[in-house]
Amino acid sequence: MTENRPLALVTGASSGIGLELARQFATHGYDLIIAAEDDGIETVAPTLRTAGDASVQVEAAKLDLTTSDGVQRLQTLIANRPLAAAALNAGAGLGGAFVDNDLAEELKVIDLNVKSTVVLAKAVLAGMVQRNEGRILITSSIASTMPGSYQAVYNATKSFLQSFTEALQDELKDSAVTITSLMPGPTETNFFHRAGMDDTRVGQSDKDDPAEVAKQGFEAMLAGKNRVVAESLLTKAQELANKVLPDQVKAAVHRKMAEPKDH
Repeated sequence: MTENRPLALVTGASSGIGLELARQFATHGYDLIIAAEDDGIETVAPTLRTAGDASVQVEAAKLDLTTSDGVQRLQTLIANRPLAAAALNAGAGLGGAFVDNDLAEELKVIDLNVKSTVVLAKAVLAGMVQRNEGRILITSSIASTMPGSYQAVYNATKSFLQSFTEALQDELKDSAVTITSLMPGPTETNFFHRAGMDDTRVGQSDKDDPAEVAKQGFEAMLAGKNRVVAESLLTKAQELANKVLPDQVKAAVHRKMAEPKDH
């Protein structure tokens, strides 16, 4: 990595919001460490190197953050490297009724969304707090504001991340380190297909643009904002409504969106 450019970490960067976040960093002159579990992470690296006005350095790491080994490998990769920013974005969902889903698959969602984020936040923050500079963007979700019927574990993990982020914001309020929560609504990515939700109302609905979601998240991170609800007016309106609606009503609304049509 070059000495005259800031260095950023982006997880879940092979596609979707993560790839668009990496593109935002690259076009703004950041060198990158990008990570994901699939071969696509190697494919996108060359496109990111030429995304900005000048060629940036991109180091791609194929690793599985649902495993302790994958998390440890990424920890080792970023150890003693002064990160100017980190987008802890890797995440996955699992649709369907909790009682029907495979427990191992549900635990993988927890390992990826919660465990890997906590471990990496600890690793990244150590250096940032010591230098008293740095920015972290954590991808939460509008799902964090409602009980997730037929997506119970996923929504719960995002509620954890939202609470975790807000707690860290308070702990670090007297430092120059900022932590921003990115709260997207349904976004046009491979998320719903991977979660087995193609036959749901939300899976078949029109969704937000991942490039615009990432742009809003990146700009909010640079501005040091606590949170940004991205991207569409509909998503922003839903977040406002969820502040006043009873949990039972929100669960019923979520059920209509996430329940398989043949259930």
